[in-house]
Amino acid sequence: MTIQTERGTVGEVLLDLRDVIPPSRLLTDPAQLATYECDGLAAYRVTPGLVVLADDADEIAATVAACARHGVPFVARGSGTGLSGGALPHAEGVLVVTSRLRTIHEVRPEDQRAVVDTGVINLQVTKAASPLGYYFAPDPSSQQICSIGGNVAENSGGAHCLKYGFTSNHVLSLEVVTPDGEQVTLGTEAPDAPGYDLVGAFVGSEGTLGVATRATVRLTRLPEEVRTILAGFETTDQAGAATSAIIASGIVPAAIEIMDALAIEAAEKAVSCGYPEGAGAVLVVELDGPAQEVEHEYAAVERICLEEGSFEFRMATDAAERAEIWKGRKSAFAAVGRISPDYIVQDGVVPRTALPTVLRRMGEISRERGVRVANVFHAGDGNLHPLVLFDAAEEGATERAEEVSGMIIDLCIEHGGSITGEHGVGADKAKYMPRMFEDDDLDTMQLLRCAFDPAGIANPGKIYPTPRLCGERPRVVRGAHPLTDHEGVDLF
Repeated sequence: MTIQTERGTVGEVLLDLRDVIPPSRLLTDPAQLATYECDGLAAYRVTPGLVVLADDADEIAATVAACARHGVPFVARGSGTGLSGGALPHAEGVLVVTSRLRTIHEVRPEDQRAVVDTGVINLQVTKAASPLGYYFAPDPSSQQICSIGGNVAENSGGAHCLKYGFTSNHVLSLEVVTPDGEQVTLGTEAPDAPGYDLVGAFVGSEGTLGVATRATVRLTRLPEEVRTILAGFETTDQAGAATSAIIASGIVPAAIEIMDALAIEAAEKAVSCGYPEGAGAVLVVELDGPAQEVEHEYAAVERICLEEGSFEFRMATDAAERAEIWKGRKSAFAAVGRISPDYIVQDGVVPRTALPTVLRRMGEISRERGVRVANVFHAGDGNLHPLVLFDAAEEGATERAEEVSGMIIDLCIEHGGSITGEHGVGADKAKYMPRMFEDDDLDTMQLLRCAFDPAGIANPGKIYPTPRLCGERPRVVRGAHPLTDHEGVDLF
Protein backbone atom coordinates (compact mmCIF):
# COMPACT_ATOMS: atom_id res chain seq x y z
CA MET A 1 0.00 0.00 0.00
CA THR A 2 1.19 3.51 -0.81
CA ILE A 3 1.09 5.73 2.25
CA GLN A 4 -0.54 9.10 1.61
CA THR A 5 1.63 11.72 3.28
CA GLU A 6 -0.10 14.91 2.07
CA ARG A 7 -3.43 15.69 3.67
CA GLY A 8 -6.25 16.10 1.18
CA THR A 9 -9.65 17.59 1.89
CA VAL A 10 -13.09 16.28 2.72
CA GLY A 11 -14.21 17.93 -0.51
CA GLU A 12 -12.10 15.46 -2.46
CA VAL A 13 -13.56 12.58 -0.46
CA LEU A 14 -17.05 13.92 -1.13
CA LEU A 15 -16.44 13.97 -4.88
CA ASP A 16 -15.32 10.33 -4.76
CA LEU A 17 -18.43 9.27 -2.84
CA ARG A 18 -21.11 11.03 -4.88
CA ASP A 19 -21.39 8.10 -7.29
CA VAL A 20 -21.40 5.57 -4.45
CA ILE A 21 -23.64 6.95 -1.70
CA PRO A 22 -26.88 8.95 -2.19
CA PRO A 23 -26.48 12.69 -1.49
CA SER A 24 -29.13 12.49 1.25
CA ARG A 25 -26.68 10.43 3.33
CA LEU A 26 -23.67 12.68 2.72
CA LEU A 27 -24.14 15.50 5.22
CA THR A 28 -22.41 18.83 4.65
CA ASP A 29 -25.02 21.30 5.89
CA PRO A 30 -23.64 23.06 9.01
CA ALA A 31 -26.88 22.54 10.93
CA GLN A 32 -26.82 18.80 10.21
CA LEU A 33 -23.11 18.54 10.97
CA ALA A 34 -23.68 20.19 14.35
CA THR A 35 -25.84 17.19 15.35
CA TYR A 36 -22.69 15.07 15.35
CA GLU A 37 -20.22 17.46 17.00
CA CYS A 38 -19.88 15.40 20.19
CA ASP A 39 -20.61 11.99 21.69
CA GLY A 40 -21.77 11.34 25.25
CA LEU A 41 -18.99 13.60 26.57
CA ALA A 42 -20.54 16.90 25.57
CA ALA A 43 -17.75 19.02 27.08
CA TYR A 44 -15.73 18.34 23.93
CA ARG A 45 -17.22 19.51 20.63
CA VAL A 46 -15.76 19.50 17.13
CA THR A 47 -17.81 19.96 13.96
CA PRO A 48 -16.88 17.26 11.43
CA GLY A 49 -16.01 18.17 7.84
CA LEU A 50 -18.34 15.55 6.39
CA VAL A 51 -20.76 13.00 7.86
CA VAL A 52 -21.45 9.76 5.99
CA LEU A 53 -24.54 7.78 7.02
CA ALA A 54 -23.48 4.36 5.78
CA ASP A 55 -26.03 1.68 4.95
CA ASP A 56 -23.67 -1.30 4.82
CA ALA A 57 -20.07 -2.46 5.06
CA ASP A 58 -19.44 -1.77 1.35
CA GLU A 59 -20.29 1.92 1.82
CA ILE A 60 -18.03 2.10 4.86
CA ALA A 61 -15.22 0.48 2.86
CA ALA A 62 -15.74 2.96 0.00
CA THR A 63 -15.68 5.88 2.42
CA VAL A 64 -12.55 4.74 4.22
CA ALA A 65 -10.80 3.96 0.91
CA ALA A 66 -11.56 7.50 -0.29
CA CYS A 67 -10.15 8.88 2.96
CA ALA A 68 -7.01 6.75 2.47
CA ARG A 69 -6.55 7.97 -1.12
CA HIS A 70 -6.61 11.58 -0.01
CA GLY A 71 -5.00 11.19 3.41
CA VAL A 72 -8.12 12.48 5.16
CA PRO A 73 -8.77 11.43 8.79
CA PHE A 74 -11.90 9.48 9.61
CA VAL A 75 -13.72 8.69 12.85
CA ALA A 76 -16.26 5.88 13.32
CA ARG A 77 -19.36 6.54 15.41
CA GLY A 78 -22.17 4.22 16.48
CA SER A 79 -24.88 5.56 18.79
CA GLY A 80 -22.61 8.28 20.18
CA THR A 81 -23.00 7.27 23.84
CA GLY A 82 -19.30 7.05 24.67
CA LEU A 83 -18.13 8.99 27.73
CA SER A 84 -14.47 9.63 26.87
CA GLY A 85 -14.79 11.49 23.57
CA GLY A 86 -13.75 8.40 21.60
CA ALA A 87 -16.11 9.33 18.75
CA LEU A 88 -15.24 13.04 18.82
CA PRO A 89 -15.08 14.09 15.14
CA HIS A 90 -12.07 15.52 13.35
CA ALA A 91 -12.61 19.08 12.09
CA GLU A 92 -10.97 18.28 8.76
CA GLY A 93 -12.11 14.70 8.58
CA VAL A 94 -15.02 12.38 7.87
CA LEU A 95 -17.37 10.99 10.49
CA VAL A 96 -18.51 7.50 9.46
CA VAL A 97 -21.80 6.71 11.20
CA THR A 98 -22.60 3.00 11.55
CA SER A 99 -25.97 3.26 13.29
CA ARG A 100 -27.92 2.21 10.16
CA LEU A 101 -26.23 -1.22 10.18
CA ARG A 102 -28.86 -2.85 12.41
CA THR A 103 -29.38 -6.38 11.12
CA ILE A 104 -29.25 -9.35 13.47
CA HIS A 105 -28.16 -11.98 10.96
CA GLU A 106 -28.20 -15.10 13.10
CA VAL A 107 -29.04 -16.26 16.61
CA ARG A 108 -27.81 -19.82 17.09
CA PRO A 109 -28.62 -21.22 20.53
CA GLU A 110 -27.21 -24.62 19.57
CA ASP A 111 -23.67 -23.21 19.67
CA GLN A 112 -24.36 -20.07 21.73
CA ARG A 113 -23.52 -17.60 18.97
CA ALA A 114 -25.11 -14.55 17.37
CA VAL A 115 -23.95 -12.71 14.26
CA VAL A 116 -24.90 -9.04 14.26
CA ASP A 117 -24.12 -5.81 12.48
CA THR A 118 -22.18 -3.43 14.66
CA GLY A 119 -24.91 -0.78 14.59
CA VAL A 120 -27.24 -3.17 16.45
CA ILE A 121 -28.22 -1.93 19.90
CA ASN A 122 -26.76 -3.97 22.78
CA LEU A 123 -30.13 -4.73 24.41
CA GLN A 124 -31.61 -5.88 21.08
CA VAL A 125 -29.21 -8.83 21.05
CA THR A 126 -30.53 -9.98 24.41
CA LYS A 127 -34.14 -9.44 23.31
CA ALA A 128 -33.54 -11.60 20.23
CA ALA A 129 -31.82 -14.36 22.22
CA SER A 130 -34.00 -14.43 25.36
CA PRO A 131 -36.90 -16.44 23.89
CA LEU A 132 -34.32 -19.12 23.10
CA GLY A 133 -32.93 -19.12 26.65
CA TYR A 134 -29.86 -16.93 26.14
CA TYR A 135 -28.66 -13.34 26.51
CA PHE A 136 -25.70 -11.07 25.71
CA ALA A 137 -23.84 -10.57 29.00
CA PRO A 138 -21.99 -7.21 28.60
CA ASP A 139 -24.48 -4.60 29.85
CA PRO A 140 -23.21 -1.00 30.04
CA SER A 141 -25.60 1.43 31.72
CA SER A 142 -26.43 2.73 28.24
CA GLN A 143 -27.34 -0.75 26.96
CA GLN A 144 -30.77 0.45 25.79
CA ILE A 145 -29.12 2.69 23.19
CA CYS A 146 -25.40 1.89 22.83
CA SER A 147 -24.28 -0.11 19.79
CA ILE A 148 -22.30 -3.33 19.60
CA GLY A 149 -19.68 -1.46 17.55
CA GLY A 150 -19.24 1.06 20.35
CA ASN A 151 -18.99 -1.78 22.88
CA VAL A 152 -16.24 -3.34 20.73
CA ALA A 153 -14.38 -0.03 20.34
CA GLU A 154 -14.37 0.70 24.09
CA ASN A 155 -14.33 -2.89 25.41
CA SER A 156 -17.41 -1.99 27.43
CA GLY A 157 -18.33 -3.76 30.64
CA GLY A 158 -21.28 -2.97 32.86
CA ALA A 159 -22.68 -4.17 36.14
CA HIS A 160 -22.37 -7.86 35.33
CA CYS A 161 -18.77 -7.85 34.06
CA LEU A 162 -17.61 -8.88 37.56
CA LYS A 163 -18.81 -12.42 36.89
CA TYR A 164 -19.06 -12.55 33.10
CA GLY A 165 -16.25 -10.33 31.86
CA PHE A 166 -16.00 -7.41 29.45
CA THR A 167 -16.92 -7.28 25.77
CA SER A 168 -13.56 -8.82 24.84
CA ASN A 169 -14.69 -12.04 26.54
CA HIS A 170 -17.76 -12.26 24.33
CA VAL A 171 -16.48 -11.48 20.80
CA LEU A 172 -15.25 -14.37 18.68
CA SER A 173 -14.71 -12.74 15.29
CA LEU A 174 -15.09 -9.38 13.60
CA GLU A 175 -15.58 -8.18 10.06
CA VAL A 176 -13.53 -5.03 9.79
CA VAL A 177 -12.76 -2.25 7.31
CA THR A 178 -9.04 -1.53 7.71
CA PRO A 179 -7.73 2.05 7.42
CA ASP A 180 -6.84 1.50 3.75
CA GLY A 181 -10.44 0.49 2.93
CA GLU A 182 -9.95 -3.29 2.75
CA GLN A 183 -12.62 -5.58 4.21
CA VAL A 184 -11.15 -8.40 6.32
CA THR A 185 -12.24 -10.91 8.94
CA LEU A 186 -10.39 -11.12 12.25
CA GLY A 187 -10.66 -14.26 14.36
CA THR A 188 -12.86 -17.32 13.88
CA GLU A 189 -15.76 -18.95 15.66
CA ALA A 190 -13.36 -21.47 17.15
CA PRO A 191 -12.82 -20.90 20.87
CA ASP A 192 -9.02 -20.81 20.59
CA ALA A 193 -7.92 -20.05 17.02
CA PRO A 194 -4.20 -20.28 16.21
CA GLY A 195 -2.08 -17.22 15.47
CA TYR A 196 -1.99 -13.77 16.96
CA ASP A 197 -5.09 -12.61 18.83
CA LEU A 198 -6.08 -9.85 16.40
CA VAL A 199 -9.63 -9.72 17.78
CA GLY A 200 -8.12 -9.11 21.19
CA ALA A 201 -6.03 -6.27 19.75
CA PHE A 202 -9.00 -4.73 17.95
CA VAL A 203 -11.48 -4.84 20.86
CA GLY A 204 -10.77 -1.77 22.96
CA SER A 205 -8.66 -0.05 20.29
CA GLU A 206 -11.18 2.83 20.21
CA GLY A 207 -11.43 3.06 16.43
CA THR A 208 -7.71 3.52 15.85
CA LEU A 209 -7.31 0.23 13.95
CA GLY A 210 -10.32 0.47 11.61
CA VAL A 211 -14.12 0.17 11.60
CA ALA A 212 -15.90 -2.99 12.76
CA THR A 213 -18.96 -3.75 10.60
CA ARG A 214 -20.13 -7.16 11.84
CA ALA A 215 -19.45 -9.23 14.96
CA THR A 216 -19.91 -12.85 15.97
CA VAL A 217 -20.62 -12.74 19.68
CA ARG A 218 -20.94 -15.34 22.39
CA LEU A 219 -24.34 -15.81 24.04
CA THR A 220 -24.75 -16.78 27.69
CA ARG A 221 -27.38 -19.16 29.05
CA LEU A 222 -30.11 -17.45 31.08
CA PRO A 223 -29.68 -18.41 34.74
CA GLU A 224 -32.18 -20.68 36.48
CA GLU A 225 -32.54 -18.23 39.38
CA VAL A 226 -31.85 -14.50 39.83
CA ARG A 227 -32.06 -12.60 43.12
CA THR A 228 -31.55 -8.84 43.28
CA ILE A 229 -30.82 -7.41 46.72
CA LEU A 230 -30.79 -3.87 48.07
CA ALA A 231 -28.91 -3.20 51.31
CA GLY A 232 -28.78 0.18 53.06
CA PHE A 233 -25.76 1.27 55.14
CA GLU A 234 -24.89 4.40 57.10
CA THR A 235 -21.49 4.78 55.41
CA THR A 236 -19.64 3.79 52.25
CA ASP A 237 -17.00 2.17 54.47
CA GLN A 238 -19.62 -0.30 55.73
CA ALA A 239 -20.85 -1.00 52.20
CA GLY A 240 -17.27 -1.46 51.02
CA ALA A 241 -16.49 -3.81 53.90
CA ALA A 242 -19.58 -5.89 53.07
CA THR A 243 -18.40 -6.09 49.44
CA SER A 244 -14.97 -7.35 50.44
CA ALA A 245 -16.48 -9.87 52.87
CA ILE A 246 -18.88 -11.23 50.23
CA ILE A 247 -16.07 -11.77 47.73
CA ALA A 248 -13.76 -13.17 50.42
CA SER A 249 -16.42 -15.75 51.32
CA GLY A 250 -16.00 -17.30 47.86
CA ILE A 251 -19.19 -15.89 46.35
CA VAL A 252 -18.93 -14.29 42.92
CA PRO A 253 -22.16 -12.32 42.48
CA ALA A 254 -23.34 -11.36 39.02
CA ALA A 255 -23.04 -7.75 40.20
CA ILE A 256 -22.14 -5.65 43.26
CA GLU A 257 -22.78 -1.93 42.94
CA ILE A 258 -22.36 0.89 45.48
CA MET A 259 -24.00 4.33 45.44
CA ASP A 260 -23.19 6.98 48.05
CA ALA A 261 -25.54 9.55 49.58
CA LEU A 262 -25.17 12.14 46.79
CA ALA A 263 -25.78 9.57 44.07
CA ILE A 264 -28.82 8.25 45.97
CA GLU A 265 -30.18 11.78 46.33
CA ALA A 266 -29.86 12.35 42.58
CA ALA A 267 -31.47 9.03 41.67
CA GLU A 268 -34.39 9.59 44.03
CA LYS A 269 -35.07 13.03 42.55
CA ALA A 270 -34.96 11.63 39.02
CA VAL A 271 -36.75 8.27 39.21
CA SER A 272 -38.07 7.86 42.80
CA CYS A 273 -36.41 4.47 43.11
CA GLY A 274 -37.35 3.97 46.78
CA TYR A 275 -33.89 3.39 48.21
CA PRO A 276 -33.60 3.22 52.05
CA GLU A 277 -34.30 6.61 53.61
CA GLY A 278 -31.28 8.18 55.31
CA ALA A 279 -28.77 5.77 53.77
CA GLY A 280 -25.20 7.00 53.44
CA ALA A 281 -24.66 4.21 50.92
CA VAL A 282 -26.60 1.41 49.29
CA LEU A 283 -25.33 -1.88 47.97
CA VAL A 284 -27.05 -3.54 45.00
CA VAL A 285 -26.13 -7.22 44.84
CA GLU A 286 -27.35 -9.61 42.17
CA LEU A 287 -26.94 -13.37 42.49
CA ASP A 288 -27.65 -15.78 39.64
CA GLY A 289 -27.16 -19.43 38.81
CA PRO A 290 -28.71 -22.76 39.83
CA ALA A 291 -31.55 -22.24 42.34
CA GLN A 292 -29.96 -24.19 45.22
CA GLU A 293 -26.65 -22.37 44.80
CA VAL A 294 -28.37 -18.97 44.75
CA GLU A 295 -30.37 -19.90 47.87
CA HIS A 296 -27.16 -20.72 49.72
CA GLU A 297 -25.41 -17.54 48.52
CA TYR A 298 -28.39 -15.37 49.42
CA ALA A 299 -28.30 -16.55 53.03
CA ALA A 300 -24.57 -15.79 53.20
CA VAL A 301 -24.95 -12.31 51.67
CA GLU A 302 -27.76 -11.45 54.11
CA ARG A 303 -25.65 -12.56 57.08
CA ILE A 304 -22.59 -10.60 55.89
CA CYS A 305 -24.53 -7.39 55.19
CA LEU A 306 -26.19 -7.46 58.62
CA GLU A 307 -22.84 -8.16 60.31
CA GLU A 308 -21.32 -5.16 58.50
CA GLY A 309 -24.09 -2.84 59.71
CA SER A 310 -26.82 -2.91 57.08
CA PHE A 311 -29.96 -1.32 58.60
CA GLU A 312 -32.24 -2.34 55.74
CA PHE A 313 -31.94 -5.48 53.64
CA ARG A 314 -34.51 -6.50 51.06
CA MET A 315 -34.83 -8.66 47.97
CA ALA A 316 -36.85 -7.93 44.85
CA THR A 317 -39.82 -10.30 44.81
CA ASP A 318 -40.63 -10.00 41.13
CA ALA A 319 -39.32 -8.60 37.84
CA ALA A 320 -40.93 -5.21 38.46
CA GLU A 321 -39.19 -4.74 41.82
CA ARG A 322 -35.93 -5.94 40.31
CA ALA A 323 -36.23 -3.36 37.54
CA GLU A 324 -37.02 -0.69 40.14
CA ILE A 325 -33.83 -1.42 42.07
CA TRP A 326 -31.75 -1.29 38.88
CA LYS A 327 -33.50 1.84 37.64
CA GLY A 328 -31.95 3.88 40.44
CA ARG A 329 -28.46 2.56 39.70
CA LYS A 330 -28.65 2.78 35.91
CA SER A 331 -30.12 6.28 35.91
CA ALA A 332 -27.47 7.64 38.30
CA PHE A 333 -25.27 9.41 35.73
CA ALA A 334 -28.08 11.29 34.05
CA ALA A 335 -29.81 11.86 37.39
CA VAL A 336 -26.88 13.86 38.74
CA GLY A 337 -28.10 16.70 36.54
CA ARG A 338 -30.90 17.09 39.14
CA ILE A 339 -28.45 18.16 41.84
CA SER A 340 -25.72 19.93 39.85
CA PRO A 341 -25.78 22.03 36.66
CA ASP A 342 -22.48 20.53 35.45
CA TYR A 343 -20.44 17.47 36.27
CA ILE A 344 -17.47 15.44 35.08
CA VAL A 345 -17.95 11.67 34.82
CA GLN A 346 -14.64 10.20 35.88
CA ASP A 347 -13.71 6.57 35.28
CA GLY A 348 -10.84 4.96 37.13
CA VAL A 349 -10.24 1.52 38.57
CA VAL A 350 -8.37 0.29 41.64
CA PRO A 351 -7.77 -3.11 43.22
CA ARG A 352 -10.90 -3.93 45.23
CA THR A 353 -8.94 -4.05 48.49
CA ALA A 354 -7.87 -0.41 47.94
CA LEU A 355 -11.47 0.84 47.72
CA PRO A 356 -11.85 1.99 51.37
CA THR A 357 -8.55 3.90 51.31
CA VAL A 358 -9.24 5.50 47.93
CA LEU A 359 -12.81 6.46 48.84
CA ARG A 360 -11.69 8.08 52.10
CA ARG A 361 -8.98 10.07 50.29
CA MET A 362 -11.48 11.12 47.64
CA GLY A 363 -13.69 12.45 50.44
CA GLU A 364 -10.76 14.41 51.86
CA ILE A 365 -9.94 15.87 48.43
CA SER A 366 -13.58 16.85 47.99
CA ARG A 367 -13.63 18.70 51.31
CA GLU A 368 -10.20 20.30 50.84
CA ARG A 369 -11.09 21.67 47.38
CA GLY A 370 -14.72 22.50 48.12
CA VAL A 371 -15.92 20.35 45.22
CA ARG A 372 -18.69 17.80 45.71
CA VAL A 373 -18.06 14.28 44.42
CA ALA A 374 -20.85 11.71 44.05
CA ASN A 375 -19.86 8.07 43.88
CA VAL A 376 -21.58 5.27 42.00
CA PHE A 377 -19.44 2.34 41.02
CA HIS A 378 -18.95 -1.33 40.28
CA ALA A 379 -17.63 -2.29 43.71
CA GLY A 380 -16.98 -5.92 42.87
CA ASP A 381 -14.12 -5.12 40.53
CA GLY A 382 -13.05 -1.74 41.94
CA ASN A 383 -14.35 0.17 38.92
CA LEU A 384 -14.99 3.73 40.15
CA HIS A 385 -17.26 6.26 38.48
CA PRO A 386 -16.92 9.41 40.62
CA LEU A 387 -19.08 12.29 39.45
CA VAL A 388 -17.35 15.62 40.07
CA LEU A 389 -20.06 18.28 40.50
CA PHE A 390 -19.68 21.97 39.68
CA ASP A 391 -21.40 25.02 38.26
CA ALA A 392 -19.62 26.31 35.17
CA ALA A 393 -21.26 29.71 35.69
CA GLU A 394 -19.23 30.17 38.88
CA GLU A 395 -15.81 31.69 38.23
CA GLY A 396 -13.03 29.12 38.63
CA ALA A 397 -15.42 26.23 39.34
CA THR A 398 -14.64 24.37 36.10
CA GLU A 399 -10.90 24.54 36.77
CA ARG A 400 -11.35 23.28 40.35
CA ALA A 401 -13.51 20.39 39.13
CA GLU A 402 -10.92 19.45 36.50
CA GLU A 403 -8.19 19.59 39.14
CA VAL A 404 -10.14 17.28 41.45
CA SER A 405 -10.88 14.97 38.53
CA GLY A 406 -7.15 14.71 37.76
CA MET A 407 -6.30 14.13 41.43
CA ILE A 408 -8.72 11.19 41.49
CA ILE A 409 -6.99 9.66 38.47
CA ASP A 410 -3.61 10.13 40.15
CA LEU A 411 -5.06 8.46 43.26
CA CYS A 412 -6.11 5.43 41.19
CA ILE A 413 -2.63 5.10 39.64
CA GLU A 414 -0.97 5.55 43.04
CA HIS A 415 -2.93 2.57 44.41
CA GLY A 416 -2.10 0.23 41.54
CA GLY A 417 -5.12 1.02 39.39
CA SER A 418 -5.75 2.48 35.95
CA ILE A 419 -6.94 5.74 34.37
CA THR A 420 -9.99 4.00 32.91
CA GLY A 421 -12.11 1.03 33.87
CA GLU A 422 -14.52 0.75 30.95
CA HIS A 423 -15.09 4.14 29.30
CA GLY A 424 -11.89 4.16 27.27
CA VAL A 425 -9.19 6.79 26.94
CA GLY A 426 -10.57 8.70 23.96
CA ALA A 427 -9.86 12.40 23.68
CA ASP A 428 -10.58 12.97 27.36
CA LYS A 429 -7.81 10.93 28.97
CA ALA A 430 -5.08 10.96 26.34
CA LYS A 431 -3.36 13.59 28.48
CA TYR A 432 -3.24 11.14 31.41
CA MET A 433 -1.54 8.32 29.51
CA PRO A 434 2.01 9.53 30.34
CA ARG A 435 1.11 9.41 34.03
CA MET A 436 0.59 5.67 33.71
CA PHE A 437 2.99 4.68 30.92
CA GLU A 438 6.59 5.46 30.02
CA ASP A 439 7.44 6.79 26.55
CA ASP A 440 8.71 3.34 25.57
CA ASP A 441 5.32 1.84 26.48
CA LEU A 442 3.48 4.39 24.35
CA ASP A 443 5.90 3.91 21.45
CA THR A 444 5.35 0.14 21.58
CA MET A 445 1.58 0.67 21.41
CA GLN A 446 2.15 2.94 18.40
CA LEU A 447 4.03 0.16 16.62
CA LEU A 448 0.91 -2.01 16.76
CA ARG A 449 -1.26 0.87 15.65
CA CYS A 450 1.00 1.67 12.71
CA ALA A 451 0.84 -1.96 11.56
CA PHE A 452 -2.88 -1.35 10.89
CA ASP A 453 -2.78 2.37 10.13
CA PRO A 454 0.62 3.58 8.89
CA ALA A 455 -0.88 6.83 7.57
CA GLY A 456 -2.41 7.67 10.96
CA ILE A 457 -5.87 8.55 9.62
CA ALA A 458 -8.01 6.26 11.82
CA ASN A 459 -9.41 8.32 14.71
CA PRO A 460 -6.30 10.47 15.22
CA GLY A 461 -5.96 12.41 18.46
CA LYS A 462 -7.42 9.63 20.61
CA ILE A 463 -5.68 7.47 23.23
CA TYR A 464 -2.23 8.98 22.66
CA PRO A 465 -1.32 12.47 23.88
CA THR A 466 -1.24 14.91 20.98
CA PRO A 467 0.96 16.89 20.89
CA ARG A 468 3.20 14.98 23.28
CA LEU A 469 4.48 17.85 25.35
CA CYS A 470 5.84 17.72 28.88
CA GLY A 471 3.97 19.81 31.39
CA GLU A 472 0.82 20.29 29.35
CA ARG A 473 -1.97 21.03 31.81
CA PRO A 474 -5.04 18.82 31.52
CA ARG A 475 -8.08 20.92 30.67
CA VAL A 476 -11.25 21.02 28.66
CA VAL A 477 -10.58 22.38 25.19
CA ARG A 478 -12.75 22.96 22.15
CA GLY A 479 -11.77 22.29 18.55
CA ALA A 480 -8.29 21.52 17.33
CA HIS A 481 -5.41 21.84 19.75
CA PRO A 482 -3.83 25.32 19.40
CA LEU A 483 -0.38 23.81 18.95
CA THR A 484 -1.20 21.33 16.20
CA ASP A 485 0.06 23.73 13.54
CA HIS A 486 3.21 24.61 15.45
CA GLU A 487 6.38 23.69 13.59
CA GLY A 488 8.18 20.76 15.16
CA VAL A 489 5.28 19.50 17.21
CA ASP A 490 5.26 15.70 17.36
CA LEU A 491 1.96 14.52 15.92
CA PHE A 492 0.85 10.89 15.89
